[in-house]
Amino acid sequence: MTMSVETVTPLDDTSAQTLARLLAAARAARERAYAPYSHFAVGAALLDEQGRIHAGCNVENAAYPQGQCAEASAIAHLVLAGGARILAAVVVGVADDPVTPCGGCRQRLREFAADDVPVWAADLQTVRAQFTVGQLLPASFGPGHLKHPLKP
Repeated sequence: MTMSVETVTPLDDTSAQTLARLLAAARAARERAYAPYSHFAVGAALLDEQGRIHAGCNVENAAYPQGQCAEASAIAHLVLAGGARILAAVVVGVADDPVTPCGGCRQRLREFAADDVPVWAADLQTVRAQFTVGQLLPASFGPGHLKHPLKP
């Protein structure tokens, strides 16, 4: 079973079915996380502009800075599949507080997502919180700041 791509209808404000599929993909990805050091498994799922879902999990490494976050893994899958925009994101982790993307992954999401893109933080049973990329990374620096932004 591949965790990288599933096609769905693009997200709108009332698409409970799309959110359910994002949650399922992120939860399934979390089950495949490689986290032998922290024992903190995370899964992420992203909806692209073509209506496809791309999932990823965290992959740790004995040389700690060499690990890969779930969001970064999902973004790599999105790019590999030819996606250029993130329309929605889900992050699944189990903790007392909602698990949100780390600072580096907030910037990575910003590279492909507008400020108003929804980001849901969930656990294995429910959505714990909802944010936008702009709320998670206010006053961010993005591709539009460059004199000649790169075109995907």
